[in-house]
Amino acid sequence: MIISVPLQIIDLHGDGFHPLIEVTLFGKAFTMVLDTGASKTAFDQTSLTEANETMNILATEKLSTGLGTTTMESFTATVSDMYIGELPIAEFEAAVLDLSTINSAYEQMGHPQVLGVLGGDILMKYKAVIDYGKHAVKLSKPRSAKRRIMHLAT
Repeated sequence: MIISVPLQIIDLHGDGFHPLIEVTLFGKAFTMVLDTGASKTAFDQTSLTEANETMNILATEKLSTGLGTTTMESFTATVSDMYIGELPIAEFEAAVLDLSTINSAYEQMGHPQVLGVLGGDILMKYKAVIDYGKHAVKLSKPRSAKRRIMHLAT
């Protein structure tokens, strides 16, 4: 199954562009940055807590790199109720960080707040193909292990 999901490409006022994608988490719509440079999907800690007060967010020993710092305190959460378009995203572990500086910058430029960044872990697993010209990303549902074994046996 291949689905196409629209992207909103925002202009960072002479400092490049960011593709934004809508996701559904806990039955609510949110905006995320589609970030091919992020190795892992990351959520803003405040936004995630507001979206689901009972979310289990765990501290981690790892320091997050990128995002302009190497000393950012990092947390993780297991996410199990996420959709991109009609595509259900299998349970995964995401980074949980303070992304308030990104949201502040977006707000100053008149852009929407974001829940976080959709990173390479999801983009790779679902074989993302980004089409900037059509403002869309195509995602493929991964084959289950059982189907893959049956396919190899034939």
